[in-house]
Amino acid sequence: MNQTAAGRRFLKAEAWEEWQASGHASDQSKGLPAPPAQRPVPAGAVVVALPAADTLTPAELPLVEAIRQRRSHRRYTDAALTLAELSFLLWATQGVREARDSARVFRTVPSAGCRHALETYLVVSRVEGLAPGLYRYQPLEHQLCRLGEDANLAGRTAQACHGQRFVANAAVTFVWTAVPYRMEWRYTLVSPKLIALDAGHVCQNLYLACAAIGAGTCAVAAYSQREIDALLGVDGEEEFTVYLAPVGKVV
Repeated sequence: MNQTAAGRRFLKAEAWEEWQASGHASDQSKGLPAPPAQRPVPAGAVVVALPAADTLTPAELPLVEAIRQRRSHRRYTDAALTLAELSFLLWATQGVREARDSARVFRTVPSAGCRHALETYLVVSRVEGLAPGLYRYQPLEHQLCRLGEDANLAGRTAQACHGQRFVANAAVTFVWTAVPYRMEWRYTLVSPKLIALDAGHVCQNLYLACAAIGAGTCAVAAYSQREIDALLGVDGEEEFTVYLAPVGKVV
């Protein structure tokens, strides 16, 4: 099978039939515990509380108008995002609506089997109240943990995105990683397709939420896997980058 055919096969539903026919049992069916819904805060990391989601008051924009305005923006002003605006974007893309137990955490975006295999990292350049550097969103507590301060991180991220300079000009870049076992625990070999679909759901919510606060974004899938994973400090196997989206205010 050539690479093009293999790529097309990834998009098809044949994996479901193979999974059912193989009798391959998932770890869920074996009674193994579900993996945690989020990464823990590293020991000694600074935690930043975010404004509560129900107190956010972004400009009212009808959904139909937000969809009409949806486009990719690669030019951003020098304006900073407020912490409340960043909080709103995080809530819109991975916010928790209800957590029943470790296996059922309902969020503002759909996910296959409520597995939510994505983590959200932020390359912060211009957000009021945040030092430039790397952060990770902790959705269960609606807070950030700071993983490192680095005024040059945005430029390094742009370079890892094959020199796409607009990435360096963003106020903040969302970087989504996958923790594949969260999905594999239930769906085994079907998981890669489902994780890819989940990433699409998340990024579309970011586009629409950006429109509501006068910001713009542009999804990025062209990047060096090794370089971006190294910037985030993830191992590239049990957690790895799947998508990026720079965000900034637009005229």
